[in-house]
Amino acid sequence: MIPSYPEEFSYRPPFILRDRFTNFSAYIGSIPGYLFPTVILVIFDYYKKQQETAVLLEQKKTTELNALKNQLNPHFLFNTLNNLYALSLKKSDKTSEVIAKLSEILDYILYQCKDTFVPLKNEVILLHNYIDLEEVRYGDRVKVRFTKKISEDAKIAPLLLLTFLENAYKHGVVEELHIAKIDIFVTGNSKEIEFKIENSKPTFTKNDNRTEREPIGLNNTINQLNLLYPGAYQLDVTNTKELYRVHLKVKTNGV
Repeated sequence: MIPSYPEEFSYRPPFILRDRFTNFSAYIGSIPGYLFPTVILVIFDYYKKQQETAVLLEQKKTTELNALKNQLNPHFLFNTLNNLYALSLKKSDKTSEVIAKLSEILDYILYQCKDTFVPLKNEVILLHNYIDLEEVRYGDRVKVRFTKKISEDAKIAPLLLLTFLENAYKHGVVEELHIAKIDIFVTGNSKEIEFKIENSKPTFTKNDNRTEREPIGLNNTINQLNLLYPGAYQLDVTNTKELYRVHLKVKTNGV
């Protein structure tokens, strides 16, 4: 009895290692003896160049990442020192508190962000410290809601989320004459991280002639994402008259 098969049918014979070695040996055997050393040198040179190219690409990637971090850090420091200066002019009792908090933040940025990826929980602590600093400056003018659900093995590129929080204060709080709102949501595990931040935008401001500006550091953040998570992230930005929202999803795959 002849067996029947579906109309589309493909068959792949089992891999026979012996046959592969036989064919390769036959190929090597077909090379004239006087050319054999040359062929070996060509193959060796090819793999050596491949390795050198991989090393150069990795060095280029590291250099670009360090350059991006160096652009972020001075901006953050500049804003914080401005806050500290304003408090010192008022001879505020909170000046020493701000100095201590700033010292803690700088310690993290300068000494704990050297790795390509850091625990997500450390980045969340950084966000909380930043919020504490801004709370000293703005007091009850800002309502912040922070929701998080993080596993111990979740990791992310350092300082990636801080830029979005800076933008929320810069464009949603500084010029607000009434109550500003910031909502933050972070969840993460070893495979995926999701981050949402939404800030209200001022309806009445001190400067009615202001022009809409590109959020600070956004291009740097996108460059970091492209370098560290190529094809593995989704960044959605919503910008209306009432609010500014950022929604970031990153596939970490256990980095």
